[in-house]
Amino acid sequence: MMKAPPEQLILNVDDTDAARYAKTRVLQYAGFRVIEAASGSEALEKAAQERPDLVLLDTKLPDINGFDVCRKLKEDPHTAMVLVLQTSASYIGKPDKIRALDTGADNYLFEPIEPEELVANVRALLRLGRVERELREMDRRKDEFLAILAHELRNPLGPIRNAVELLRQLDPSPSELQENARQMILRQTDHMVRLVDDLLDVSRISQGKITLKRGPVELCALVRAAIETSQPNIRKRQHALDVHLPEHELWIDGDEVRLSQVISNLLNNAAKFTPPGGQITLSASFADGQAVVRVQDDGIGISPADMANIFDLFSQAGHSPDRVQDGLGIGLSLVRTLVQLHGGTVSAESEGPGKGSTFEVRLPAQEADAPACASAGAASAPDAKQYRILVVDDSVDAAEIVGALLEHAGHQVKLAHDGAGAIAAALAMQPDVVFLDIGLPDMSGVAVAAAMRREPSLQRTALVALTGYGQDKDREEARAAGFNHHLTKPVSLDVLDATVRRFAVQI
Repeated sequence: MMKAPPEQLILNVDDTDAARYAKTRVLQYAGFRVIEAASGSEALEKAAQERPDLVLLDTKLPDINGFDVCRKLKEDPHTAMVLVLQTSASYIGKPDKIRALDTGADNYLFEPIEPEELVANVRALLRLGRVERELREMDRRKDEFLAILAHELRNPLGPIRNAVELLRQLDPSPSELQENARQMILRQTDHMVRLVDDLLDVSRISQGKITLKRGPVELCALVRAAIETSQPNIRKRQHALDVHLPEHELWIDGDEVRLSQVISNLLNNAAKFTPPGGQITLSASFADGQAVVRVQDDGIGISPADMANIFDLFSQAGHSPDRVQDGLGIGLSLVRTLVQLHGGTVSAESEGPGKGSTFEVRLPAQEADAPACASAGAASAPDAKQYRILVVDDSVDAAEIVGALLEHAGHQVKLAHDGAGAIAAALAMQPDVVFLDIGLPDMSGVAVAAAMRREPSLQRTALVALTGYGQDKDREEARAAGFNHHLTKPVSLDVLDATVRRFAVQI
């Protein structure tokens, strides 16, 4: 009989001494290390302490039956991945096997069990467990790789985009050829940023890691934000956008950023798959306790064969003949995921190729008496105050171009390129705002922020993370370290200046 690897540990649980002894000897002879338990509570305790590779679990125990022991093992995060091979001489019907599998058992055997059958089942489960662990490790490494890739791609995109912004500020009246070249750089840079974000969303979707930050969201404001995001794509394709909004406010309990992403994804999809000069209609209404958002276009349409998988990940049913098929094909899949997380539904309709498409989103909502698009009042005069700003980035190019943009906006700027230099510069300068990169050579930006927050003289300084790391966990870590805000590279001059004027006066 082939011996098992010496590191594999089996927990043998049976209240009958003779049966437990026999199974232990069989497993030891096959080369496994074996520990024993004679009750359910003892099994749970030893599983938590010893972390066995597999638990050989009898169903009939004196204190807790084996079904409940299995369920408890699988519910505990520390033992959830431990394999469970359940055995029974008492519960030998098909419903018993189904019950065991439903409570989390990885297999179920009726006793008496031949020694060869027992060893073969244990080995088969351990092989599956090893493969599952390898897949989890590969998945973890993939997420780590994507996060690093996103950071490394965003770092050079920031200076490129900001350099174009600075050129525009320095020369507001360029020739048509120069302006076209600048617009091309900005468009392609923004496209690269969208592809990076799509890569990260693929990972979040596949693992169910998208989390919502819920709160009251007004639909009209949501539509405005989505149109603002999608307008460059619509304008570039020379489409006409017709917008119809409800007469009264509609309030949704949801994540404002993610819901805006839903609508902008639908608008971008309509712009992408409609030939230049097309018509896009965005409408919102209230029906049966739901907010109904419809995006209609007169583009390439959807064939009946493609309609069935239009919301699947990486699905791209076709493309407008005047352009290449860009993007990763996750926009509609992300729309469906986000809408379902909000308790809503999304559907698509088309009469066929060349006859346009209509996408409809329905979300639980409440109608209010206030007008939906009431005027916000006269805009206040812009804040022209000069602020002291420290820009910290180990990339000299990135720091210098952000500093140049902020100086052009009228602020006093100093630069630092490592954590120790940043802390020293902040203590000397007493800045109103610090734009702080997370990936620094000597210490992390999170550690720098925590150190600054311990300094009494910097308590009123606003700390803004300006980084290529843009995942949810990165934002949470930034908040926990004392950052007031988190920006993901690349960032435009308008956003930089608005951030300064927003947070410098709040601290």
